[in-house]
Amino acid sequence: MAIDLSTRYLGLDLRCPVVASAGPLQQSVDGITALADGGVGAVVMYSLFEEEVRRESARLQNLGDLHADSYAEALSYFPDLPSVEEGVTKHYLNLIERGAAAVDVPIIGSINGATRGGWVDTARRMQDAGAAAIELNIYMVPGDMSVSGPEIDDRHLEIALSVKESVSVPVAVKLSPYFSSVGHVAAALDRAGVDGLVLFNRFLQPDIDIERVTVVPGVTLSHPDDARLPRTWIATLRGRLRASLAATSGVETPDDVIKYVLAGADVVMTTSSLVRHGAGHAQVLIDGLAEWLERKSLTLDKARGMLAVPTGVHADEYERAGYVAALERAKQVYGR
Repeated sequence: MAIDLSTRYLGLDLRCPVVASAGPLQQSVDGITALADGGVGAVVMYSLFEEEVRRESARLQNLGDLHADSYAEALSYFPDLPSVEEGVTKHYLNLIERGAAAVDVPIIGSINGATRGGWVDTARRMQDAGAAAIELNIYMVPGDMSVSGPEIDDRHLEIALSVKESVSVPVAVKLSPYFSSVGHVAAALDRAGVDGLVLFNRFLQPDIDIERVTVVPGVTLSHPDDARLPRTWIATLRGRLRASLAATSGVETPDDVIKYVLAGADVVMTTSSLVRHGAGHAQVLIDGLAEWLERKSLTLDKARGMLAVPTGVHADEYERAGYVAALERAKQVYGR
């Protein structure tokens, strides 16, 4: 008997809980089609960066200022000024439109930024182009020591609320784990009406080349060990929020998908495994999940959240107990 893997995420009906997260494979219609053919339940587009939109807007403003004092007759000698959507933005929106028309799974637009401006207009354009939902990748590197924790929390809320109020499609926020209280921020976003939370974004930390004595930008694919932190928080938040929970980072094999589902993830997102093995690897992940469910005589709904922190207990006490038990185990194994 076929296992039913149908899933609800952000209020959208998906055929399965494995989702292609923002990545390089989505840079063409062929890439989007390959991911859909590979079996994913939805495709999150690669991120459109706030800086790219700002540069295009500034270019338009500069061209407008350059000719602002020209006589009306002279303007006919100049070509039409490019719209704000020329270049990167126009290509991105066109790709959403063509991708949405080419596949039968939802296409989710992704915006990456850190400041308050520019999100609303871009989100509206993505929606108009055919995006079924918007993912806000609020990538704030906490390097400014003058910015307080509450200020960062408030900026996330302000950005999410402004976009949520401006579009009719669902909105998800991709969070980092670097908050004074991840749970507090998650609950605040949930109360504000955000439709989903994606846990967690990975900051690409640089390395140091000791021979060239220089800082080297760090771009690395995720490893299964990276899943432990988001899995812990998903297990903690499951049943305590209205918003959907998406897991991302550390997905390589079906086992990683299964663990996230047991922790309580509504969907499991992956980029690294699809980059390593190709878009068709999604079907390996999906088949492995289905086979495990059948072997355990479980439905997807029954398995989801089976190992989440019980809602009737205090999560901090539960996690503390696990921490103490882990240390006691370590003493036994390594203390000899």
